[in-house]
Amino acid sequence: MSVPSLQFYDHQPSVLSLREEVLHGLARCPKSIPPKFFYDEQGSRLFDRICEQPEYYPTRTEIALLKDNAEEIAELIGADCTLIELGSGSNQKVRMLLNIIKPAAYVPIDISRDYLLQQAQAVAADYPWLRVFAACADFCQTLQLPQAAGGARKIAFFPGSSIGNFEPAEALRLLRNIARLVQGDGGLLVGADLKKAPGILNAAYNDAQGITAAFNLNLLRRINRELDGDFAVDRFSHQAYYNEQRGRVEMHLASRMEQTVQVAGERFHFAPRETIHTENSYKYDVEEFKALVESAGFELARLWHDPQGRFGVFFFTHSG
Repeated sequence: MSVPSLQFYDHQPSVLSLREEVLHGLARCPKSIPPKFFYDEQGSRLFDRICEQPEYYPTRTEIALLKDNAEEIAELIGADCTLIELGSGSNQKVRMLLNIIKPAAYVPIDISRDYLLQQAQAVAADYPWLRVFAACADFCQTLQLPQAAGGARKIAFFPGSSIGNFEPAEALRLLRNIARLVQGDGGLLVGADLKKAPGILNAAYNDAQGITAAFNLNLLRRINRELDGDFAVDRFSHQAYYNEQRGRVEMHLASRMEQTVQVAGERFHFAPRETIHTENSYKYDVEEFKALVESAGFELARLWHDPQGRFGVFFFTHSG
């Protein structure tokens, strides 16, 4: 590796894992594919563009909260910790923390191998004093730190309201894994999207530039490329809407017509308007989210939210 302060650990899910989950999801009724498979290199770049769209308030709101409360966040986290970022993406937000807390080590974890490596190399170059242990992994599975990164107080950083992509039972399981990871005097700094008017949510997931639609449809292109699929992408359309009863935004890919698609040698029939459910994004009120995380073994220490109550950044300490 050209950057001496970076160590890279490659636990990327295999093509076999992708194949099994996609085939299983397409055989279900209704059809569904886990959102973690959005994030090949192109998907990761499209998501970065989503975050720049004027309708997509979560990113700029969370960045403002991190910036405006940086000193208090730094005091709660403390110096010389091991900072673990789940779903590290472009590293934009974590750089704000790196500038103020000076951790002993940084562990970005992401499923998009090539994008993770590029971003981790950039962080290691820009912060030459920092030990970087990048891990390409599916953090939905059991979390393990590289052994060399252990020792200091462990703080998990889970920004971007990504916790909302998990069904509540799955979110609880992930949070319990995080609690085991940071056990002792560790903590969790996490962003959560809060409940609000459906019109704001619907606009955020249906941006005028069509970037979210391109991100959703890119999943079919990935399947075509990696699993020998023959999806005609223009025969599917992006759908996203707030399901108020279930408290979540749902994203789907809807078939424009009756058609049959082949993936990895297996054939799947689509009726007109039949969908593949590709993502949920749960929205919480403050008490709901507090109860969820505390049931996993944490205790709320501090909450910051914008004046409109659109987004919250929470700091929890491990209570075990």
